[in-house]
Amino acid sequence: MMRKKRRSSAEKGEGASTTSKAKKSRSTGRQSKEPVSEETNESVFVVFVREAGVTLKQGVTSNEIAVDQVVFQRRIQQQLRKSPRYPGIIQEFITGLEAYIENDDRFRNCLLPCVPQLSEGDTSSVNSFQESLLRMLLGIEMLQTLIINSLLEKLPEFMLDSASDGGLSIPRMIINQLKWLDRVVDSKELAVKLMELVSAAPVEVQRDIITSLPEILEDSQHNDVAKELNSILKENTQLTVPVLDALSSLNLTSSLLSEVRVSVMAMLAAVQLEDLPVVVKFILHSVSASDANEVLCSLRKKLELEQCVLPPVLQASQSRMKSKGAALSGSTAAAASSQDSITLVLDCIKSAVRFQKSISEAWLKAIESVDQMEDHKIIDLLVLFILHSTNANQSRRGAERVLKLKVRSGLFQEALLQKTFRDYSQVIRGYFPSILALAQSLLRSPDPCIVPFGGHMYRLSFTAFDSYCHQEVVGSLVTHVCSGVGGEVDVALELLCGLVTEKPLEMALYAVFVKGILDYMDNLTPQQIRRLFHLLSRLAFGQQQQGSHIQDDMHIVIRKQLSSTVYKYRRIGIIGAVMIVGSLGACRQKGKESQGASLSEEKFKQVTGLLDLLKSSSESSPEAAALYYDELANLIWSSTLDPQVQDMIGKSVLDDFQDDFVVDLGPDITGSFPFPPHVMYNLDEDESQGGIAINLLPLLAKDVQNKGEQQTQTKKTQRRVSPLCLSPFFRLLRLCEEKQHEGDLDEIDALLGCPLILTDMDVVEKVESLSKVEREFLCTLLFHTINWFREVVNAFCKQKETEMKMKVMTRLQNITYLQTLLERALAGTPGYVPPVCNFDGESTEGIAVNPAVPASKSKKGKKRKAAGKNSTEGSSQPEEATEADETQQEVPEKEKDKEIRSGVSLAAYRLFFRELDMEVLSVLQCGLLSRSLLDSELHTKVREEVLLGPAELVFLLEDMLHKLEFSLAAAPAKRAPFLKGRADKSVGFSHLQQRSSKDIVSCCVQLLPALCTHLENCHNHFQTLLSENNGVVDGPATDPQEHQLMSSGYQLLLQVLNTIFSWSGFSQPGQRVLWKKSLEILAGRIKEAVAELSLEQLVKHSFEYLLNFRSTMPNLSTALCLSQLLSTVSEKGGSPAAYREQTASLAQHFLSQVWVTASGERERGNKFNEALHALLSIYMEHVDDVLKAVEEIAGKGIPELINAGKDESSASWPTLSRQTFLVFYKVLMAELDKAARKIPASKISDSTETQSEKLLAWNLAVRDFHILVNLVKVFDSRLVLNVCLKYGRLFLESFLKLGMPLLDYSFKKHKEDVQSLLKTFQLSTRQLHHMCGHSKIHQDTNLTNHVPALKKSLELFVYRVKAMLALNNCQEAFWLGNLKNRNLKGEEILSQKSQDSDDDDDEEEESLALPLPQEPSDDEESDSEGTKKTKVAEEMDEDDITDDSELHSD
Repeated sequence: MMRKKRRSSAEKGEGASTTSKAKKSRSTGRQSKEPVSEETNESVFVVFVREAGVTLKQGVTSNEIAVDQVVFQRRIQQQLRKSPRYPGIIQEFITGLEAYIENDDRFRNCLLPCVPQLSEGDTSSVNSFQESLLRMLLGIEMLQTLIINSLLEKLPEFMLDSASDGGLSIPRMIINQLKWLDRVVDSKELAVKLMELVSAAPVEVQRDIITSLPEILEDSQHNDVAKELNSILKENTQLTVPVLDALSSLNLTSSLLSEVRVSVMAMLAAVQLEDLPVVVKFILHSVSASDANEVLCSLRKKLELEQCVLPPVLQASQSRMKSKGAALSGSTAAAASSQDSITLVLDCIKSAVRFQKSISEAWLKAIESVDQMEDHKIIDLLVLFILHSTNANQSRRGAERVLKLKVRSGLFQEALLQKTFRDYSQVIRGYFPSILALAQSLLRSPDPCIVPFGGHMYRLSFTAFDSYCHQEVVGSLVTHVCSGVGGEVDVALELLCGLVTEKPLEMALYAVFVKGILDYMDNLTPQQIRRLFHLLSRLAFGQQQQGSHIQDDMHIVIRKQLSSTVYKYRRIGIIGAVMIVGSLGACRQKGKESQGASLSEEKFKQVTGLLDLLKSSSESSPEAAALYYDELANLIWSSTLDPQVQDMIGKSVLDDFQDDFVVDLGPDITGSFPFPPHVMYNLDEDESQGGIAINLLPLLAKDVQNKGEQQTQTKKTQRRVSPLCLSPFFRLLRLCEEKQHEGDLDEIDALLGCPLILTDMDVVEKVESLSKVEREFLCTLLFHTINWFREVVNAFCKQKETEMKMKVMTRLQNITYLQTLLERALAGTPGYVPPVCNFDGESTEGIAVNPAVPASKSKKGKKRKAAGKNSTEGSSQPEEATEADETQQEVPEKEKDKEIRSGVSLAAYRLFFRELDMEVLSVLQCGLLSRSLLDSELHTKVREEVLLGPAELVFLLEDMLHKLEFSLAAAPAKRAPFLKGRADKSVGFSHLQQRSSKDIVSCCVQLLPALCTHLENCHNHFQTLLSENNGVVDGPATDPQEHQLMSSGYQLLLQVLNTIFSWSGFSQPGQRVLWKKSLEILAGRIKEAVAELSLEQLVKHSFEYLLNFRSTMPNLSTALCLSQLLSTVSEKGGSPAAYREQTASLAQHFLSQVWVTASGERERGNKFNEALHALLSIYMEHVDDVLKAVEEIAGKGIPELINAGKDESSASWPTLSRQTFLVFYKVLMAELDKAARKIPASKISDSTETQSEKLLAWNLAVRDFHILVNLVKVFDSRLVLNVCLKYGRLFLESFLKLGMPLLDYSFKKHKEDVQSLLKTFQLSTRQLHHMCGHSKIHQDTNLTNHVPALKKSLELFVYRVKAMLALNNCQEAFWLGNLKNRNLKGEEILSQKSQDSDDDDDEEEESLALPLPQEPSDDEESDSEGTKKTKVAEEMDEDDITDDSELHSD
């Protein structure tokens, strides 16, 4: 009812209004040009509006509306339509409107929303919010275009006004009227007018119009407007942001979008920094999956964030001025805003990668595609941090993978990381969790190239970020240390030490965190414990005493560990206490106090107290005392102590050493000993009267006696002097003397030449006749003597006087001779455990058990009379192999029984010898040393000469190789094994671990000239030998023992050079100078003036120099070493391709050579086979065409072998014999599979010529495969079968993956070739099927393990051929036959007997089908296993196979 009433009243009103329309229209018509001010002369507009329900107000009062908007619009429309003057009335209405809004206040009221008119308590008729009057009128289609024109004409009047009263901008209000209209009558016209306005309006209005365009225009106009906006974008950079805002909201075609994006990208470099986020956002949001890669590569290139930040020099100068109080608010604000803008840019990238998978993948590809270090930019690192911070697992893994890849290849360097953290610390602070996670991942990586970069990330995070981040970084590093994983622990401790040095005050706050590691020391090696205590003692007892709050805890831990009866814990206590002594007693040069008061009384007291405690707690155990001496020696060597402390230690050490170990030489030595004492190895014969000697035999005898007594009685109060401490104590004494006298050892030089009290060494010859106790005593005596001499050589090797050098050389000869004696003694003393000499190993008991093993394995080791030590222990390289085998073959010739008896290898006992310092290697530089002696009585001159002999050379080179392999060879994986292995690999390298690999390489480069000289000497020796023996190695002039020594030396020299040149550090930018220097030394041996040569020329001449040695290789292992060295030099030189042919021909030359030992027998044995395998692999890797090389050996060399006699070899490949066939077969199969994988994958787009080339390659590969698989019929040992089954499956899989797509595309054009290829391949697959049957019959698990996977591949192959034929519309050419299971000889497997007759028929059908075009597929079919739908095992007859092969050969 209410609704009806309202409608009728409204209609009445409408009727009334129409009656008065005629009267008013005339007056309106007259006054249309002038502003209407009086109510009496109302225009059509005013009347119509009022009658429609809107009351127009004056002044600042809003217009009121009494009805709904829709009702208002309908009434106006009806009034206009029903007017007799329609359509002219519309123009009158508009004229009235224009007149009405001439007044600014009224205009503003018309632009502002109407207010609902409230009658007495009734608000139901009108909504609470109403549109403005003009907007309601715009909703009337017949008026819309005219009103829009009026408004747009009106707009320029207000363009230059600032915001009017109330802060309202009239132009903006006008534009707002046009937004979101239900329908735009003439959208095109409106677009044109708006764009005209844009061209004329001031910037503010332009911005308003442009940003409103998407909300005003219909979709049909979007593309046209976008084109105009695009042109505006190019002309006016001030409008970049609004234009891009508008463009991103417009609905554009993809072609136009990409056009716009190109122009945006072109102006990227010129964009204001504050506009950059909008630009980047637009580009990223306009990317489609198809063009993401291209767009992001371009964006990455053009986004120059480096130019957006103030250079650090400027920042520093600004901060200095700021600190002086200068007003710098503007520039500081600019710097801050630049960081904010970059943060916003990164946020845009973050949101894009989060919501569009294609963008994150494209970013990764863009970064991955950069292949030059200098092309990488900061944005690359920032984007990787962003990608890692998103929640998507794929992005995280991708970012981590790319970062590792870049670091590993050296494209991300520390400099880039430093720049990022230095200039963008505020920006990347938000990505700290990702940075920390990435650093953790890099540090945990098993790849040693990656780990340092993770360390830099940690260090820079600590220095660049706030205290919260400090805490997280320290916490994370402590977690790494407690993980117990070797490499991880080392790097984390190194970083913590670095942070303590750089930022002691900040680190002091987290001393408690670091102290927590003390609870996890069980997992740490002695070297790591040393580093940990160094770190903690620096924090607690350093000069500033920042972390003094943990001092008490440290003292408690140390005392507790020192008082432990378990050696492992006492060792920790000793190491820790010595480190604290180092920090407390450190020389304080930087202090401002006078030099006299360098160390306070209290500190000195603490140091002496700690040293006394150490001494007293280690006295009871010789091992603990020796460790204490070693640790103190280490401290003195590595740090500078206060002079007071240094003097105190030096004095007590000198006195104690003399008291404990040195005796005056008297006429005779009294006492009862297991062997008669003799004074041996005196180099100072003239001082025989009143000289001194080292009291070794008596001390050892007393020590053995004490041990026996200790088992029966309680602990003695008297201090025991153990020979175990002799070498460590001497090392400590020598280092104290060096420090106090600046390298001068005059005070103790008598110890170099002084004799030892030992026994006559002839006793070694009759070692079997001694008792077990005597034999063990003798071995222990020899170990102590050798270790004493090793420490003496360590001490005096740097002395410059000729006499000293000669004595050092003599001591080396003593060592090599004593080692031969020790080998014999050990051979006669099975189960003997030597005395420990490296006291920081895991535990004395732990090491002791293992070396007893070699005695029982004596036949595996070898005797080297003058040198003693075997080649590299534990080395995986096959080099030493031949030496062992050679000697085994020499043995029967000479003193067979004696040789077998003395066949213990000292390599296994390496842990029981004192470590030689790097400086000892300088002895390699000594040539012939001589001096004149004047006999005091007879006045005649005697000339004494000493030369570094082959035995000493081998001894030094073996030690050098051990050192280089330990410190330079990249450790594969640093993960701890599940079960703890044998002794720690680092035992015996504790001094070496203190040096960086760069130092070690620098030392080696200095030694290179000497190494080259020795190499040339070996070459000359063998050349002379060959010429004397008329080119034969095993002539009468050959001394097998000398030949053996020289061969070892030759091989070791090449191994040492290869290890040096293989060092991964040479590729780092900082080490290129060292690399060039080492090449200059090699090139300089055959070329003058090498300094001017380029790197490529140096590599060329070095290669030529090394190639000269090829003619004198004594055995295959040495030849392999030379090949490896040449390969290394060419690879490191940067252009290995240039030397491929030479390396291949050299390897071929070695493979085509007959290798015999000095005794005239052919080389053979496991080690020879390993060397052969490696050499053959080098040949295959460097040869131009692998497939031809395989065919040459398999098609020519092996048939020669088959036709040769039992012990003969192939004529063209003399290294190929029945003993080495397996080696050749394995390498050929592996390389064939590798070569097949390298044949490029086929594409539909390939040209006919390309397809032919690929088809030819596959034809060759399949033919080689056929030859190799058929060899199993001749060589049918299980090892050969195993290789064939394994690599047969791999080759089959490669063919399915890469070969079959090629056949799909080329079947129609090359039908004959494809058919021939499949026929050949089918013969091979059938043979593989026979092998599967053979494996099952013999139930050999090694073989049957391969069967299921191989059968699956054979099955796949059949169906894949079927698919290929179907693709080429030849399905009818395919049929399936039933095969019998047969063994290798073609005999039927009896389980299938019941199906005899059927199967035979089938077989005949198949063999008949062979010549037909369809046959490839059928035969393939017949290969497949018994897992087909027919469930019948398929197998061809042996006869059929021979038929097939005949067909093939035809």
